[in-house]
Amino acid sequence: MDIYDPSSAAYKKARRQYLKTTKNRTKDLDAEWTPFRAAEKRYKARFPPPDLSHVLDLTSVTCDAETLASGRSFYCNGVEIKLLDTIESTSSGKAFTVPRVPGLVILPSFVSPQDQRRLVQWALRDHARYPNETNLDAHYILPDEGLWNAHLSPDASLVRTRACPELSDTKYRNSGPRQLVSNTPADPANFQSMLHSPKPPPAPSPTVSPASPTALIPKLRWANIGWSYHWGSKQYDFTKGKGRVDNEIGVLCKRAVSSVDWKEVFGQSDEEGWGDEHWRSWRETYEPDAGIVNYYQIKDTLMAHVDRSEVCATSPLVSISLGNAAIFLIGGLTRDVEPTAILLRSGDVVIMSGPACRRAYHGVPRILEDTLPDHFSLKLDGEGISSWTSYESYMRTTRININVRQVFPKGFDPALQVENS
Repeated sequence: MDIYDPSSAAYKKARRQYLKTTKNRTKDLDAEWTPFRAAEKRYKARFPPPDLSHVLDLTSVTCDAETLASGRSFYCNGVEIKLLDTIESTSSGKAFTVPRVPGLVILPSFVSPQDQRRLVQWALRDHARYPNETNLDAHYILPDEGLWNAHLSPDASLVRTRACPELSDTKYRNSGPRQLVSNTPADPANFQSMLHSPKPPPAPSPTVSPASPTALIPKLRWANIGWSYHWGSKQYDFTKGKGRVDNEIGVLCKRAVSSVDWKEVFGQSDEEGWGDEHWRSWRETYEPDAGIVNYYQIKDTLMAHVDRSEVCATSPLVSISLGNAAIFLIGGLTRDVEPTAILLRSGDVVIMSGPACRRAYHGVPRILEDTLPDHFSLKLDGEGISSWTSYESYMRTTRININVRQVFPKGFDPALQVENS
């Protein structure tokens, strides 16, 4: 990448911006940062460009025959890695776990190149449209055919904005500066209070103007899957009912979970916090029912956070990476735990499971430029190249992440809870 070449224009521009923005910075500012915050800053920095030598790249790891035969642990960049047996075949034939984060499983190249392209088309053409809510729905009246399909149309109309909040009777969430929300971890005991807590819709922006679908495409950031997630409260809005989880996505996530020998991951663990849910039954009970498709542009980040919204706090969260590579950080139960940095490439699948991993701080501080795999620009058998050109152009500066989880534990009936409320 040009940013690593001191003679390049990109390097010189980043250096000028760095000197300008840090001119008045407090000298010991970084002394107050937690280990997780320091790692975020390090990998997010445009200058100096981050040193990636300590980032785990499990896609390119090669294991000797003795390690493969024994399933022993090995060390990569000082981090213990354990090679797992896979019950079902995967594209790479590999599965790894990181013992310092119990329940974290990485399946490199789990999704084939053909399936990656099909999932990109699904995420843009089929899913980012009604009835699946997106970040743009609060501010725009999106076309019925979906924003992507309107973007491809040569005679698409401008997308109209929502009415100003002042002219509406709807009670909106307070606008103003964005505030951090520390939500109470969900569990069956507090389901009723979550169900009845206010979840007003976000207020439409009074400053946006009608725009073409093409102008809005780069502003697409997320699309909901299954149960509706309320970003203002960081809770699910169960009163909206359960949205559909696409069958292909559900099957893929179940295949990923079923490919892991969970006894190797948790068999020796005496970890607390499982409740009634247990890894031994996941092959029969895992049923993804909610999630988010994230659309990252190159300079986008996902800051450190913990997923506390699911009533079932231990079942697998399956995360699928598509497009440009990213640095994924995962630490522990507080930001004071030094995070592990993992390089996620297109086609990789990460599974976060168990009470420690599902409650671990994690984030994505960096999307890596110019890392789109070659198979996103090649013509595949049976596919017309013209039908893919627009997708390839969009993915040049994009990473798509599909992450799906199970909200309720086995035996918990949300419909009955709503009925009795």
